[in-house]
Amino acid sequence: MTQHSNGNSPVSMLECMMLIRAYEEKLAALQATGIAGTCTSVGQEASAVGVVRALGADDRILTNHRSAGHLLARGADPGRLLAEVMGRRTGYCKGKSGSLHISAKEHGVILTSTIVGGELSLATGVGLSMSMLAQDGIVACFFGDGAACEGIFHESLNLASMWNLPILYVCENNQWQAYVHRNETMAVDHISDWARNYAMESRTVDGNDVEAVHAATIHAIARIRESGKPFLLETYTYRLRGHFEPDDQSYVDPQELAAWRAKDPIALMQDRLLQRGTLSQADIARMEQRAAAVIERAAAFAADSPFSELSELTTDVYA
Repeated sequence: MTQHSNGNSPVSMLECMMLIRAYEEKLAALQATGIAGTCTSVGQEASAVGVVRALGADDRILTNHRSAGHLLARGADPGRLLAEVMGRRTGYCKGKSGSLHISAKEHGVILTSTIVGGELSLATGVGLSMSMLAQDGIVACFFGDGAACEGIFHESLNLASMWNLPILYVCENNQWQAYVHRNETMAVDHISDWARNYAMESRTVDGNDVEAVHAATIHAIARIRESGKPFLLETYTYRLRGHFEPDDQSYVDPQELAAWRAKDPIALMQDRLLQRGTLSQADIARMEQRAAAVIERAAAFAADSPFSELSELTTDVYA
């Protein structure tokens, strides 16, 4: 499979965001035909790319049900991802995880958890293991504002702070907790405020600005390595599609949605690179065509891949 480049240049990060968008829009289109269902992260691409591209090879990732962006930013093959969603043998988990439980050991992605906040408790264990084994890497744990309203968020941060665990908590505050706006469940605007109660450094950054996210992540990782303590980074962003496909977003304030669409992270980065003279409109058009071509080949690969044999139904279940 053809994939995006692995550099951290602004152009490379834009290219990766465009690939993620093309992948998730393709997945949503497939769902409309009854082939696959998914929770997309459309609108959150800058958060995924900005954070993941700052991680090192030894770092580990635990993520949630909106994981496609994290996996693709880490270098996962879109064909194998689509094969997994379609239940095919060539998928990362042999087609057994669907779109919501994908893990990819070769990319350091330990798990994708659909239990809200589940990855928070597991990240504490992984961080403790890495600390006890004196391993060089850190743990990047992705979760949303909904998970931050769970008790496990507070338990995990408290333990990580007390035990000085090398964890980068990344709260992708996308304003929505399934079908409920965060204003109905949170008394504050920022999750980063809560982290300070556990003597943990934290920061809120514009989650739609990939360069700002990337720079903030580099700073956060440096602080983890310098202090030996965890850090919470809140990327303030917005989910532009519904909770689970299909979703008409009838519960969303149209003005709010329009305001956030105007801050689309991909469009913002394209405009910035045009203004800098780094890219031309023709360059962007070619990038869009490349991303679309990669995803079309990925979809064809997945559709042509075989299903696992029935005899494999119970293999690898606890591996």
